[in-house]
Amino acid sequence: MTDAFKGNPAEGGAEIVAGRTAFVARKTNETDIELSFSIDGNGASEIETKVPFLDHMLDLFTKHGQFNLKVQADGDVYIDDHHTVEDIGICLGQCLREALGDKRGIKRYSSVFIPMDEALAQVVIDISNRPHFEYRAEYPSAMVGTFSTEMVHEFLWKLALEARITLHVIVHYGRNTHHMIEAVFKALGRALDEATSIDPRVQGVPSTKGVL
Repeated sequence: MTDAFKGNPAEGGAEIVAGRTAFVARKTNETDIELSFSIDGNGASEIETKVPFLDHMLDLFTKHGQFNLKVQADGDVYIDDHHTVEDIGICLGQCLREALGDKRGIKRYSSVFIPMDEALAQVVIDISNRPHFEYRAEYPSAMVGTFSTEMVHEFLWKLALEARITLHVIVHYGRNTHHMIEAVFKALGRALDEATSIDPRVQGVPSTKGVL
C-alpha cells in the first residue's frame, strides 16, 4: 500500500499523510466517503463509488494525471447519483488543496486539449486560490447508461470550489456523449498534472503577490 492510501478515516477531516498527499473522510446523512489522493503518484486507483460511470471516469483521471487515488463511497444512490457525485467532488477538491500545501514551485497554469475519437475537450486550470468554474458543453444525450450528464457539472464545480482553483472546461464538439465526457476527464487529469508539477525555475510561489 502506497503512502497515498494511508490514513485514519475515524479521525475525519483532511490530513496530510506524506509528501503531496492528503486524506479526507466525509460522513453526512446522505453519503459516507473516505478519499485519499496523491499528486505525485503513478496512476494507481482503488475506486468504489456505487456509480459505475463515475468509477470509470475517476480511473481515467487518475491514470492520465499520474496521481494515486483511493475512493470508498456509500451514498443514497437508490434516490439518484447526485449526492454521491457531488460529495466526491467536494472531497477530492479538499484533498487537492491540502496536498498542494503552500504551492511553492508549482507551474500553476495549464491548458490541455484531448481528443477521444470524434470528440474534442479542453481543460484550462489556474491554481489561483480563487475558485471559479466555467463550463461549455452540450451533450447529444442526457444519460450515459444510468448516469445523468448534468452530474459532470456538479462534480467539476464542487472540485473547483473546494480546491480553490480556476477551472474552465470546454467540449468543442463530439457526437458520442460517452466519448465527450471521457475526453473531459482525461484532459482534467493531464491539465491538473501539469499545473501542479514543480518547475525548478520558480522561486517561491508563481505570483507577484507572493502568495497563492
